[in-house]
Amino acid sequence: MLTLVTGATGQVGRRFVPRLLRAAPHGDRVRVLVREAERGEEFAELGAEVVVGDLRDAETLGKVTAGVDAVVNVAAAFRGVPDEEARAVNRDAAIELGRAAVASGVGRFVQVSTGLVYGAGRGRALVESDESVPGGHLWGAYPESKWEAEQGLAGLSGLGDLRIGRLPFVYGDGDPHLDTAVEWAPGWAGMQRLHLGHHADVAQGLLRLLYAPGASGAYNIADDAPLTTIDLLTFAGLEVPPSVSERETTDPWHAVLSTSRIRHDLGYRPLYPSLWSAKASGAL
Repeated sequence: MLTLVTGATGQVGRRFVPRLLRAAPHGDRVRVLVREAERGEEFAELGAEVVVGDLRDAETLGKVTAGVDAVVNVAAAFRGVPDEEARAVNRDAAIELGRAAVASGVGRFVQVSTGLVYGAGRGRALVESDESVPGGHLWGAYPESKWEAEQGLAGLSGLGDLRIGRLPFVYGDGDPHLDTAVEWAPGWAGMQRLHLGHHADVAQGLLRLLYAPGASGAYNIADDAPLTTIDLLTFAGLEVPPSVSERETTDPWHAVLSTSRIRHDLGYRPLYPSLWSAKASGAL
């Protein structure tokens, strides 16, 4: 099987691709799309085929999907980019990649999405059948465009084997993402929760979506222990400001994900069930 991975140089992609190369059955190949040749050198050294091009270029999409059996679309644009760019990458380019995959006869398409697509909480852990309800303190162009990409891909004629992985707040393996959350946390309510997932578990979930013969539709990928704001600040060794403790949580179930489906259907079990277990293992 030849698998194409987009977004290979991002925080998720550059940690996923080496794990994919190690996990791929003997004889399988991995192709990565990068915008700059030098950024693909590390993947080439690991045995990946590197194609240089832009995900937003139609000619590139036709070239990079040629002969491919499966696509894992990890590409994303979020923090610090204009809304127009987020929509161009997360929605428009994803759907065009889906069209190119159909034209090239790609059999399987794994779309990497986000648990933020659910929007407002429902008073319980969010499940894959929940529709998007815009709202919540993390809502914006990123989750909106990812949700629209999911819907657009699902509506493409010929893209029959679509699998969607909805990720939590990802951390670990030296990713500075957690530091960003710590910076935001003083503005949140004390009992607001943040659902996390270690890069090793994100990769595990995506590999299960890629290879499982019976997988179909959306799957939440996350750990077992959503953190409160107070947990997060305490973990970082910071004093909890009185204002944090005093704020009321209006939506304590915002972006808290149920992993029942991926556990039951695909056998997923987090290698790092909590942030504390990752720390104890030296995996931060």
